[in-house]
Amino acid sequence: MTFRQFAFNNVMRNKRLYIAYFLSSMFTVMVFFTFAIFAFHPTFSEGDINNNALFGMAAAGGIIYVFSFFFVLYSMSSFLQSRKKEFGLLMMLGASNKQIRLMVFLENIIIGFFATVGGILSGLLFAKAILLVAENVLIISESLDFYLPTLAIVVTFVSFIVLFFCISIFVSFILRTNKLTDLIKGDKKSKGEPKASIILSVFAALLLISGYSTATLVEGIYVVYAMIPVILVVTLGTYLLFTQLSVYVIRRLKNNTSIFWRKTNMLMFSDLSFRMKDNARTFFMVAIISTVAFSAIGSLYGFGSYLTKGIKEASPYPITYSPFLDDSKAMIEEDTNRINSILQEENIDAQMESMELTYFELGERNVLITRASDYNRFAAFIGGKELHPDENEAIVVEESGAIIQEGPKASEVLMEANVRLENGEEIQATSVVESFVLSAMNGYYVVNDQVFEQLGTPERLDYSAVWKTEEGQTDQLIEAGSKISNLDGNLQHKTFIIDYTIYEINKAYGPILFIGLFIGIVFFVSAGSFLYFRLFTDLDEEKRKFQAIAKIGLTQSELTKIVNGQIAILFFSPIVVALVHGAVALTALSSLFNYNLTVESSLVLGSFSLIQVVYFLIVRFVYVKQVKRMVF
Repeated sequence: MTFRQFAFNNVMRNKRLYIAYFLSSMFTVMVFFTFAIFAFHPTFSEGDINNNALFGMAAAGGIIYVFSFFFVLYSMSSFLQSRKKEFGLLMMLGASNKQIRLMVFLENIIIGFFATVGGILSGLLFAKAILLVAENVLIISESLDFYLPTLAIVVTFVSFIVLFFCISIFVSFILRTNKLTDLIKGDKKSKGEPKASIILSVFAALLLISGYSTATLVEGIYVVYAMIPVILVVTLGTYLLFTQLSVYVIRRLKNNTSIFWRKTNMLMFSDLSFRMKDNARTFFMVAIISTVAFSAIGSLYGFGSYLTKGIKEASPYPITYSPFLDDSKAMIEEDTNRINSILQEENIDAQMESMELTYFELGERNVLITRASDYNRFAAFIGGKELHPDENEAIVVEESGAIIQEGPKASEVLMEANVRLENGEEIQATSVVESFVLSAMNGYYVVNDQVFEQLGTPERLDYSAVWKTEEGQTDQLIEAGSKISNLDGNLQHKTFIIDYTIYEINKAYGPILFIGLFIGIVFFVSAGSFLYFRLFTDLDEEKRKFQAIAKIGLTQSELTKIVNGQIAILFFSPIVVALVHGAVALTALSSLFNYNLTVESSLVLGSFSLIQVVYFLIVRFVYVKQVKRMVF
């Protein structure tokens, strides 16, 4: 048997240890290959469509490639850590340090080659389905037909073979073998009772509490100012949580006899503090990576929802026309006739309402003041609430969910001022109403019709026309918006069609969401793989431990309960922390945009939680089966 055959057989006979590394590496190759299929698709390369998607996928491919390097490097370090005894046996049989490095190099090359080939084949297998999904998410008119992605195959194969080759050289170069006795007995040495500092444990709790409090209490633009300090504080608090606070809490539980001596808790807690301490850095890494995935996908999904739903809420009219200030009445009439003509061409059933907007001087600025009858006419057009102010009062109206702004709100400014009549009398504002009936960034007044006639000559006149359409005409409205946007002149800048605007936003934002989702999934899968590596690295030691305990009466049901408890704590501790981090981050995002993201946050975090539960059930089944096979 040659040395290359020895390295190959060593990989094949350690499938359990290598399978997670192989599958995770293959998954990253498949995702990279998927992006390459998009990037080199003839639909993109032969035209100028969706350049944002092309650039985003190229950037995403670079991010995945760089992340893959560190992921594979970490995976190799986990393997090497678990194979100390194997290296010791090889040295006893006469293997030199150079031969051990060569063996590690060849093993990684073998795994890297098959992971690359497997990732490309998997990508080809699912390419058509992914192209169909992308075609709808990216919202392009052209069809993303399946093709033989020769260039994508070459780029992916060469890129990852180079990646695995560089990592193999790097790992074999830095590999250092300890003394023979340390290698043979390394896993049997006593580590001593894990210790945790009370001061650092309290400090960890204070850091997390202060970070969470700051993130949830700040509002508006101040969320951006607090973001970097909060990230630093929470990151440090997370590290101390796993290295200090978790160990301290476990020690306190062990000192509580009512808990420690209850049924099989002694066996579970006795080893848990050691494993928490040993895996602290892994848990920290998993928590941070998962938080990035949760926050990124939640932010992208939430921001997309904010854009589309915000437009629908802020614009209750399907079509709005707002002319320029210097447009003549003839120009306004011509524009509205052209809009109506296009609506008729698309067979859109629409009703039109119009209003002259009057602005009066109030202090150093002009403020919109409108008749109650005009306001109620527009309100009735969309089923809104009517307003009926008395002759001696004015009602302040501001848009619901005002956009992020510094300084006082529009309603606060208008409530402190009064409406001045032509005869010098003043009408006081009595209440504030939130509404989208009329669009005015700085708010406006609604007054009684008789009072309006006493305001005098307005400082500025404006005009607004709106159309109400029947349900189920989305495609026609998108086509009408496309025609208006392609017209000569400035009509496209004066006309706002909700369905067409949302279509254009989704078309531009779809690639970002699509790419962010893929990158987030890569991060999340990698984080789960880290947990798998750490869990199965200690499997042989766990087998020996439970085999010894079984000799004094441990039953299968008790073993299953203990192992399930330990795996659940180790598997979900970093993920639960990441979910809390992600929930706080998305809450802060809600405060930033003054938009409720509860539904979006719950959907994203709930989906990842469900995936993690399924992953846990699979890993638990395999792990318990392995332990039982050795013990009973």
